[in-house]
Amino acid sequence: MASTSFESRKTLRFIIVIGMLSAIAYCAVLLGKLVPNVAGFLSYDPKDAVVVIAGFIYGPLASLLISVIVSLVEMVTVSQTGLYGLLMNIVSTCAFALPAVAIYRVKRTKAGAVIGLAVGVAVMSGTMVLWNYIITPLYMGVPREQVAGMLATVFLPFNAIKGTINAALVMMVYKPLITALRKTKLVDDPDSGNSKRRISIWTIAIAAAVLVTAVMLLLVLAEVI
Repeated sequence: MASTSFESRKTLRFIIVIGMLSAIAYCAVLLGKLVPNVAGFLSYDPKDAVVVIAGFIYGPLASLLISVIVSLVEMVTVSQTGLYGLLMNIVSTCAFALPAVAIYRVKRTKAGAVIGLAVGVAVMSGTMVLWNYIITPLYMGVPREQVAGMLATVFLPFNAIKGTINAALVMMVYKPLITALRKTKLVDDPDSGNSKRRISIWTIAIAAAVLVTAVMLLLVLAEVI
């Protein structure tokens, strides 16, 4: 009976945290709408950082769940890209989050997180080149040859920069967020004792430098600066 009660509380905490992170991810989508589009239709989406954090806490299934939930809500509220946008959102987010989460779940250290995020950026960038080559001509109604000419000059750098920004956000936000959730008893501490405060400060400083650099590159790509 005690075991059943414990499992019920654990399930309830999971639902609460997933709901909260989904809400945060959707707010991130709205903030992303403030960033100028690249090539007129490629939009930066910071929700991927939240999806990765959910996966770091609960595993790949949580990342997949939030990705689908938020993409569906985005489609019926603020998106104008319909089912094409829904598909590309889910593919892009999962291609970034799932490799990062899988590697971090095996190696739960800062090095594991950095390696996972780097692999996630690479996998997402490569995956979206293929998917944009397949889907974008259907969505935009343009010849595939026209899209092919944009793969190396627009789609690849855009997704690499977007992934780098989100990876830096994960490194900056994960530790404070997991600490806050642990204090509220909503999650257990998966990383207790893995890092010192001095290392965390350096991690945040490096991540902030990467973030600023990537944001500047995104603005250059969007022809803002």
